[in-house]
Amino acid sequence: MKRHLAFLNRARGFTLVEMIIVIVITGIIGGMVAVFIRVPVQGYIDATARASLADAADTAARRITRDLRLALPNSVRVSTNGQYLELLLTKSGGRYLSDADGPGLGDALGFDPSIARANPNKFTVVGAMPADAQSARQQIRPGDFIVVYNLGPGYVPADAYNCAAGCNRATVTGVSGNVITLENNPFLAQSPPLASPSYRFQVVSTPVSYACDSVKGTLTRYSGYAIQATQPVDAAAAPLLGTGALLAQSVTACSFNYSAIANVQRGLVSVALSLGAANSNTGTISLLQQTQVVNTP
Repeated sequence: MKRHLAFLNRARGFTLVEMIIVIVITGIIGGMVAVFIRVPVQGYIDATARASLADAADTAARRITRDLRLALPNSVRVSTNGQYLELLLTKSGGRYLSDADGPGLGDALGFDPSIARANPNKFTVVGAMPADAQSARQQIRPGDFIVVYNLGPGYVPADAYNCAAGCNRATVTGVSGNVITLENNPFLAQSPPLASPSYRFQVVSTPVSYACDSVKGTLTRYSGYAIQATQPVDAAAAPLLGTGALLAQSVTACSFNYSAIANVQRGLVSVALSLGAANSNTGTISLLQQTQVVNTP
């Protein structure tokens, strides 16, 4: 009986004091471990966040660059505050049949109103019609615009934005084989007529605007709206309202700059973009992208 009671006394377990001591020691060890691993863990989190910001900035810059390389010559314009960039996006181009090619070859695109034409609103494309390389579908479709010899804002009637005093932009209403039908032929009404010296035309699908909003911290791409004579610079109003797609968030600074290179048919677009959060562990990522655009009409 005495042996049994002695065994029970030895098997009582930990006392309350012992448990408290273990908890205290465990807390001290846990605190020491936390101190040592907090810095590398926080560093990993910050590095991952910075990499995500850098990737977002690079993606935005690449998208802007891709659109600029497809811009109609002399169609890039930037708002005075540098917060809006606009261009006319081309999807194709080709050579049109002209009066200089001689009769009997098809419908020539007319620029001389003194020449009688059976089909003044039609013209024949010389060579193969532009088509998508993968789907083989025609790239020129009703609703697109045909632009010839665009010289840009201020050059009437060779400004594809402004058709108030003559125009070099015509709406496509039909495509059949190599013949394109226009809603009307504005080139016959140009004064003076401005045919392309190389008989080239471009196909414009839509205007595109990029807008920086430093208050909301966003960079947005707008497309599919109506072409305006004056550059739209209000994302909260027509024609931009409801046509935007968010391109980047956490934008702390953003600006555009465009300069034409003197005596050369080229221009340079600069995009300055900063993403992140000031005074934070992550900090900000700044990117400066410069893209050369071809302005040979």
